[in-house]
Parts: sequence; C-alpha cells; structure tokens
Amino acid sequence: MKKLNADKVRTAVRENYAEVAKAGGAAGCGCSASTSSCCGGTSTEKEAGETSRKLGYSEDDLAKMPPGANMGLGCGNPQAIASIRPGDIVLDLGSGGGFDAFLAVRQTGLEGRVIGVDMTPEMIALARKNAQKLGLNNVEFRLGEIEALPVLNDSIDVIISNCVINLSPEKMKVFREAVRVLKPGGRLAVSDVVASAKLPNEIKSDIQLLSGCISGASEIGELESMLKTAGFEEIRITPKEQSREFIRDWAPGRKLEDYVVSADIQAQKPKNADRGCCGPNCCG
Repeated sequence: MKKLNADKVRTAVRENYAEVAKAGGAAGCGCSASTSSCCGGTSTEKEAGETSRKLGYSEDDLAKMPPGANMGLGCGNPQAIASIRPGDIVLDLGSGGGFDAFLAVRQTGLEGRVIGVDMTPEMIALARKNAQKLGLNNVEFRLGEIEALPVLNDSIDVIISNCVINLSPEKMKVFREAVRVLKPGGRLAVSDVVASAKLPNEIKSDIQLLSGCISGASEIGELESMLKTAGFEEIRITPKEQSREFIRDWAPGRKLEDYVVSADIQAQKPKNADRGCCGPNCCG
C-alpha cells in the first residue's frame, strides 16, 4: 500500500475535525459525529466527561468548562506532566475547543498567557466562543498548522498537546517548530499515541484510522530520534499500558490495542540554545 499523501492527510483530518466542531464536540479524535469508533469516541457531553475522567482529569477540571470545550478527544492528560508555573507562556498544539488551554491558564494565572493553535477554522471559532463565555483575556486561539506555527521564536515556556502530533504527516517539522518557538530551557509535555509494534499496512494506509489517531502513530525509537534530531534533550517517552483498555473501544474488533498505546512524551530545549531570528513563519 502506498504511503498516504501529506495534503490528503491534512484535508481528511481538517474535514473530520470540522464536523466534530459543528456537532458541538460530540465525537472523538477526529471521528465524525455519527460514529463513536475512535479515540474516546463520545456522543454526549456526559460521555466526554467520563472519557476525560478515565484519562486522569479531575472533577474540578471538568466543573467550570462551558459546553463544547471538552470533547473527550484526548488520549491522556498533558497537564499532569507539564509543570506549568504562574507567569508561564503556554502553547497548546491542536487546541480544539480549548479544554486544555483553559486548564493551563488556571495554572499560569493572570501574569501568564496561553496560545492555542488549530488548523480547523470551526475549532478556532468554537474555542474563541468558549473563551468569551469564561471571560478569559489571556487566552487566544490562532488558525495555523503545527508544522508552521504562527508563533514568535523563543517565546514559549511550555508546549502541551493531547493526541494531535500523531495526526501530522510531517512530524519532524512539528518538532523543529517546537524547538524554534520554545525559549532556551523550555519544555515539551505531550500526551499522544505511539506504536508499540510495527503497524500493518492495512492500518497505516487507512485514512479513517489516521483521523482516529491510529495510522499516524510512530514507534518510540523513531520518536526519540526525531526529537533528538530536532534539538531536544532530556527526552522521556513513557508508555501507559493501561491505555490499551480504552484504545480497544476506538475500533472494536480490529485489535488496535495490540499495536498502539498512549504515552507521555517529555523533552526540553537546551538552556544554552542559540536564540533564533524572526523568519517568515514566526512573526505572528
């Protein structure tokens, strides 16, 4: 089977997430609103909450969120590993309806700031609407692709993301961009799906499973190599074996849990990294 074309992948993911946003967040991880067969696959706000509790979010995390902010799209809880501090500037890759961004700003306080980037206009509109409902002035959402971030060089303290980087057909670009925008010593804290075994061709070439957070999963060794090549150090990838239980429900009967697992991915930009100049993709 041929490798999926990068533009075809991005188009499929964007269209699926647009459908999720229009449905008010009533589906999971890029699935259409009519199915519940991947990445959390929720069909109601209540089910989204139940999914998030399984991923490690607390009742307090869920209590003050407006409808549509929490879509049950994730595969973990990046907040738990991000060590966000008051005053930090946080970047959320693939911010969706704003759930993780809104949790992050509770930790940064008024002296900090959170920027969400998403490539789906419908998601950006939903997140901005949710931010208005919450009365937040230090959270903003920018339309853009995570392979070419609309963010200044050396401007971010912490990057978070929840089950999004695996969707990118050009992960090396994502990690290079992450290094570019992080301040020296800045941190990457990501929850994502990784391959624990070689994916069969029928899974790797299935565009629906890619939008469902499966087909694009990289093996742990490959991810470590990409992160190191991009310029990260202190790389830690921690698979979560218990995640196979909910991955089993993403596409019942296909035994996806034999091939992929959720993992915490952490890395740091070197503290002595050279500060870059502002290029065409970083002034925004």
